[in-house]
Amino acid sequence: MEKSLFEQMGGTYIQIGDYLLPNLTLPEEEQKSIGIWGQRRARYLK
Repeated sequence: MEKSLFEQMGGTYIQIGDYLLPNLTLPEEEQKSIGIWGQRRARYLK
């Protein structure tokens, strides 16, 4: 069987039941500070 493009790029799958699901991970997000207006909006929404 020919490999999919995902497998050719180094991706792997995990089998759950009858389905093959890709193993996906997200990169760590940077902590970004929000400005004064973002802080006020967050406080308003609380």
